[in-house]
Amino acid sequence: MGYLISETTREERETIVARSLGNISANCDGCMSGLAEMYQEYIDGQKELREINMEFNARYVSGKEVPGREGCGMNVFSR
Repeated sequence: MGYLISETTREERETIVARSLGNISANCDGCMSGLAEMYQEYIDGQKELREINMEFNARYVSGKEVPGREGCGMNVFSR
């Protein structure tokens, strides 16, 4: 089984994301649901996984915030 949109059905993409993220219903710190939402465009067949991951990495490196997404409230640098 491939991972490209052209090689998968919507149901297969949902399974790929669910397995990759693990148990997304156990979002103890509130971040897991946001992470699952990040891959919705892949599930919907709009963007490939590679595109989504590249965009995420570009924002991480540049420090740009993602419009409309809030963090989980944890500041790892304040410890």
